[in-house]
Amino acid sequence: MKKEIVNSFVWRLLERFGAHGITFIVSLILARLLDPKTYGLVALVTVITSILQVFVESGLGTALIQKKDADDIDFSTVFYVNITTGILLYVLLFFAAPVIAHVYKQEDLLPVIRVIGLIVIIAGAKNVQQAYVSRTLQFKMFFYATLVGTVGAGIIGVFFAYKGYGVWALVAQYLFNILLDTIMLWIIVPWRPKALFSLERLKGLYSYGWKLLVSALLEQIWTQCRQLIIGLKYTTNDLAYYNKGLEFPQYATAAINGSIDSVLLPVMSKKQDNKEAIRNMTRMAIKLTSYLMWPAMMGLAVCAVPIISLLVTDKWLFSVPYLRIFCITYGFYPIHTANLNAIRALGRSDIFLKLEIVKKIVSFIIIISSMWFGVYVMALSTIVGSVLSQIINSWPNKKLLNYSYIDQIKDILPSILLSLAMAVLIFPIQYIGLSNILALLIQILLGIAVYITGSKIFHLDTYEYLLGLVKSYIKK
Repeated sequence: MKKEIVNSFVWRLLERFGAHGITFIVSLILARLLDPKTYGLVALVTVITSILQVFVESGLGTALIQKKDADDIDFSTVFYVNITTGILLYVLLFFAAPVIAHVYKQEDLLPVIRVIGLIVIIAGAKNVQQAYVSRTLQFKMFFYATLVGTVGAGIIGVFFAYKGYGVWALVAQYLFNILLDTIMLWIIVPWRPKALFSLERLKGLYSYGWKLLVSALLEQIWTQCRQLIIGLKYTTNDLAYYNKGLEFPQYATAAINGSIDSVLLPVMSKKQDNKEAIRNMTRMAIKLTSYLMWPAMMGLAVCAVPIISLLVTDKWLFSVPYLRIFCITYGFYPIHTANLNAIRALGRSDIFLKLEIVKKIVSFIIIISSMWFGVYVMALSTIVGSVLSQIINSWPNKKLLNYSYIDQIKDILPSILLSLAMAVLIFPIQYIGLSNILALLIQILLGIAVYITGSKIFHLDTYEYLLGLVKSYIKK
């Protein structure tokens, strides 16, 4: 089981780093070719499509992963439901597009909404294939599918931008990314829908999945709410800088935390009757992910100015404060995801939903309180929300797994303190008169050296565990 988990994690990590690495490079090129207002326009539309995609997934994909004896009847039933939902939502979005464009006071958005909205139909065809790969821990398939989709979409997006198509370059990139990814999954994943459908099975899956649907919907609305308010109350440039600041730490988080997160649920679900095993997995996931996440976030925060200036030019420097804020916000994500995966694996989607309701009430109060004081204060409020949310997410596992929030903080505290010490040491380097690229290179190398040396001196068990894994793979 340990070997299967490690292999799954390695392939998922390669896939995430590969996909987000390529996407990141493409985004740098596009940021140089396009102006902030263009990014702001597309961000307005993706707020809506992201919410609609939650309805397509409807919690049934997760239900397929969690169910012990899911078979072709379950998978085929979910497939037909997802496709139908995707089509109905697209038709609704198509006819609602004029209203949405009018509300945003951006009439140019009308065709953009109708084209990029096709994502919700494609997502319906992709969701069950993803669930099959996750359930069977065949994450190598994700690697190949995502690589083709990301590279292909990147080439198309850059070509459109170079030819002067503006906002359509981003639309083409988003649309072709999910399209090519889906096509590749259908080519390499052996599962195919059968002429099978069971209303009884659907009810069973929904009894678990509807709570996750509502939870995911609340999460997505909350995630997109700030962007929606910024887009309506402030300017598209404000939204563009906010999103660009969010983008950098988001890539690192999706690669590191996302890899462990996607492997945890299927692995924990296999051990759902053994709470001790799930507790150990939760603890190890929090410690390992935090050990990797915090130095990445702190390093990115202190090097923000030379990174932004070098990679996307000085026209994006207004995004630096947001980038630094989101680095702190995302640093706590390992606690969120590990605790929530444990609760889902135990089949307690009822608790999951209750947590989301409580968190969103708290988040709503935070957003409403901060929106009157500017975009910067709205960004700062995400740190408050993140801290409160992690306390709420971890609360049930004090009883379910005998693993309290205080214990979790104790487990990640060495990584946080060592990362902060590293950040303090490398921060002044950018002010000693060196070029941006030389200063950044010294900061990165010195930061890695300080973090690894500190891990050795203080005998951090996460460092020793990861070192053991690396050595075992080198031997192979």
